[in-house]
Amino acid sequence: MSTRPKSKPPKTTDAFPVVEVVWEDAEEVGDIGWNDPADLMKEATKACPIMRSVGYLIHQGERHISIMSTLGPSECGRLEKIPIGFIIETNVLRE
Repeated sequence: MSTRPKSKPPKTTDAFPVVEVVWEDAEEVGDIGWNDPADLMKEATKACPIMRSVGYLIHQGERHISIMSTLGPSECGRLEKIPIGFIIETNVLRE
């Protein structure tokens, strides 16, 4: 078993900008089992949902960004990774 040291989060959240990310989500439509093709054909032309996520910008790379909504001195909430191709706009709420 490898004993990798845990990374230490910064003592302050000031190290990360707070952003709102507006993005188009992928969507899967239909129930488990058989579906009516006519119903799904109608759904096929509808736009994908537009989502808004707010959090601390932890990472911004070529393929995705990562934001975290809760960040404490020794623990954090879950990490949300959004592919760059899904992003419509990113608004900086706090530098």
